[in-house]
Amino acid sequence: MGTYLYDYQTTLKSRVTLSGVGVHSGKPVSVTFLPADADTGIVFHSANEPGRELRALSSEVGSTDLCTLLGDPAGFHVGTVEHVMGALFGIGIDNLVVEIDGNEVPILDGSAIRFVEAFEQAGIEVQSARRRYIRVLKPVRIDSGASWAEFRPHNGTRFEVEIDFASAAIGRQSFKADMSAELFRNEIARARTFGFLKDVEPLWAAGYALGSSLENSVVIGDDSRVINMEGLRYPDEFARHKTLDAMGDLALAGARFLGCFRSYRGGHKLNATALRALLSDRTAFEIVEATRRDRGRSIEMVAVSSPVYAPWTL
Repeated sequence: MGTYLYDYQTTLKSRVTLSGVGVHSGKPVSVTFLPADADTGIVFHSANEPGRELRALSSEVGSTDLCTLLGDPAGFHVGTVEHVMGALFGIGIDNLVVEIDGNEVPILDGSAIRFVEAFEQAGIEVQSARRRYIRVLKPVRIDSGASWAEFRPHNGTRFEVEIDFASAAIGRQSFKADMSAELFRNEIARARTFGFLKDVEPLWAAGYALGSSLENSVVIGDDSRVINMEGLRYPDEFARHKTLDAMGDLALAGARFLGCFRSYRGGHKLNATALRALLSDRTAFEIVEATRRDRGRSIEMVAVSSPVYAPWTL
C-alpha cells in the first residue's frame, strides 16, 4: 500500500502496547492500541476512568500550547497526541481504540518511528468499509503575523512546510513532498522534536518539559549548535519534524485530505486554526470515495453525501 488512495478503511490485526514518559509531565505512561470496527475513527479511552473517552477530532482540541491536547486541560484530557496521530496518518490506519493510563502520550524517542514500528509489528488489517477523503476544492488561507498556512487543491496529499529560525543551527529550511506510506516511514517518521537549551529552565519553572531529555529531543545549545552526541538524523530534521507535527494536527480532521497543505513558520495553533477554517467552509471541500475503474488499473475519486454526524462535522 504505497499511496493514500486506499479503497477501504484499515485497523490493526492485533493489540500492541508502548510505554514511556510524558515529555511535559515527566510521568510514566502506557498506551495500548486495540483494533476497532470500521467507521470508529481514532478514540482515546482512559484506562484509569472507565467510560471516559475522547475522539481524535478537531472539535475536541482543548489547547495548542506547546503540544496538541484533546479534552479539557483542567479535567480529562490527553496531551501530546501529534506524533501518534502523525504516525496513524502517515502509514494509513483509520480505526483504533487507544487505551491510555495517563494524560499524555509517551514521547518515546521524540519522533514517530516507535509508533510506526509497533503498528507494523501488529499488522494492518483492511476492512470492508470504503475509506472517505476530504478533497480540497478551493484555497483556504490563515495569516497570523509573519506566519501563514493554507490548503490548496491538489491531486494527492501534499505537504509543503517551511520554517525560519534565527538560530544558525536551523535557519530557513523546508520540506516538500507528496505523501505516501513509504515516504513517511523513510523521510518523516524518524524526525525528532527539538528545543533550545535556554528555554529549558523557564519551561521547568512553568511545569512543562519535565520529561524532556537528550534521549527524546534535539537540543540546541547557547552556541547555536546541536548538543546531542549523535547529531541530526536528517540535514533538515527540524523541517521534517514540523511536517510530522502538521500531519498529526491535520489527522484530527477525522479523514485524510486530498490537497496541498502549505505553511510558513507554523505550529500547532496555526495548524489547528487552518483546519477549522477549511472544515467550517462547506464550499471549500467535498467528501469523496476511491472507486476502481478499468478493472482496477485506475482510481477515480467520486463525491458522496456525508451524514450530519460525520467525523469532519464541527
